[in-house]
Amino acid sequence: MTLTYDQDGFALGGHPHRIFAGAAHYFRSHPEQWPQLMRSLAAMGLNTVETYLAWNYHERVEGEWRRLDEIPRFLDAAAEAGLRTIVRPGPYICAEWDNGGLPSWITARAGRAIRTSSPVFLDAVNRYLDAVVPRFSDHPSLLMVQIENEYGSFGSDAEYLAALTAALIERGIRVPLFTSDGPSDVMLTGGTVPGRLATVNFGSNATEAFATLRRLRPDDASMCMEFWCGWFDHWGHDRVTREATDAAASLREILAQNASVNLYMAHGGTNFGTWAGANHHPEQGGEGYRPTVTSYDYDAPLDERGAPTPKFFAFREEFQRVSDGPFPDLPDLPPLAEQQSIRMTREAPVRFQPAGRAPVPPSFEELGLDHGLVRCRAAVPGPRGPLPLTLDRLRDRAHVRVDGALEAIVERTGDVEIPVSGPCEVEIIVESLGRINYGPRIGETKGVDAIRHGRQQLHGFDIGVFPIEDDPQPEWGTPVAALDGPRFVGADFSVREQADGYLDLSGWSKGYVWVNGFCLGRYWSAAGPQTSLYVPWPVLRPGRNEIVILELDGAPSADVPFGPHPGLGVRHSS
Repeated sequence: MTLTYDQDGFALGGHPHRIFAGAAHYFRSHPEQWPQLMRSLAAMGLNTVETYLAWNYHERVEGEWRRLDEIPRFLDAAAEAGLRTIVRPGPYICAEWDNGGLPSWITARAGRAIRTSSPVFLDAVNRYLDAVVPRFSDHPSLLMVQIENEYGSFGSDAEYLAALTAALIERGIRVPLFTSDGPSDVMLTGGTVPGRLATVNFGSNATEAFATLRRLRPDDASMCMEFWCGWFDHWGHDRVTREATDAAASLREILAQNASVNLYMAHGGTNFGTWAGANHHPEQGGEGYRPTVTSYDYDAPLDERGAPTPKFFAFREEFQRVSDGPFPDLPDLPPLAEQQSIRMTREAPVRFQPAGRAPVPPSFEELGLDHGLVRCRAAVPGPRGPLPLTLDRLRDRAHVRVDGALEAIVERTGDVEIPVSGPCEVEIIVESLGRINYGPRIGETKGVDAIRHGRQQLHGFDIGVFPIEDDPQPEWGTPVAALDGPRFVGADFSVREQADGYLDLSGWSKGYVWVNGFCLGRYWSAAGPQTSLYVPWPVLRPGRNEIVILELDGAPSADVPFGPHPGLGVRHSS
């Protein structure tokens, strides 16, 4: 059946139709979880599921495609639960996802020309669309497809939007194409496409938002493509939540406008591995860099593991007011893990891969490294007296050692100057955090621009790299001793059955965790608010399992509690 629309709303197969959708991202959960998640969305009263496609998830290295089969598999799971689908392929998605979904190799190459009609960018985008569009264009569940995401918040290149529109049509998209932007004149005039549906994104004040949309686009149906019913968290800041009653009242206002809606998020999931992004808000004080935590729970109606929350039941009640017939029953949830304590029994050093010499510290992109650690070693000439050692434009975080001794851990927002005398050897280990996913600094490179001793730049660096990816395979050695610097620790542990669980890292500082070779993501308990990492049931196997921790700062405990309770921080209402 074909979806059509006019100023009175949507119609499906010629009959009036309201879209009650919820966002759930296939790249933030495991395929084995999708059937249960889809049935839960239907049980809330939704008739549609929406997902972004993340370009960098599929083409992290240029020309090396992976996991493309997850796109139709996700749509199949939706259809099996009776849901239709909305696909938002990007190429930019924001989504608090690393680099807004753009691969680091294309943002490094295109620079300021990203998200424009520059052939440098568009040629790569067209190759991306060649790979992904055939995976969803003919799917029977497909309802709508987005052209670009919140473009009015970024730019005004109408040729770029027209090129994307044509590219989707040329590749076989026959369902309605749409844009989504904030409900302001600037955003809606910069981000929309003539003749294509415009939708708006907001968390409250629906009446005012739709009035703005109708004034600028009087022939379009009213739809909130992102109803922000919760929010995301940043390392080093309080957890942000939204009370169910407040969110339900805003949903009621949307529905009272006879509008369609997409809950963002209906199920948030997890930023596994190194996929969490970052925001840049200099107006909030300091440098303004805000890396996003690993959990993308989002205070959504379905929590990180897919369990219903009070917001789920509040929203279901609102949908029941405007829907005919009963909703499906909630599906059974997977069990929760039994409480245990995992004692670390082995350790191993981090083995950096030699990456040659360089006159200045290379960026991660110049090294072909998406995320991980870069070690730069250089000599300070001498004899000379103490002068401040300074890291220029450090992007993220670095451990600074002088003649092997740790002198400082420097944050991106810090102005630490370390007094150093020569001659000596300086070692800087730079760790990457999330790439900025929103605003003019999308595509910012990772690394450090220069290392100075006083005013003098240091040159002649020996470079080593350690990528953060699945299955690090440490070279295990002696039992755990006092940790000093980046080091692996690990252990075996047993579970009776596959179950959802949470590793409590509150006794640790900062690093990464793998279970059975799968990278759960970053922890940064010393910064908070998140102090646990979610372990999805498909990652575990009955019987023996392996945990590997890369601790960067040194940990006071060799034990890791594992059990049924998440640690996301204290709730603070937005």
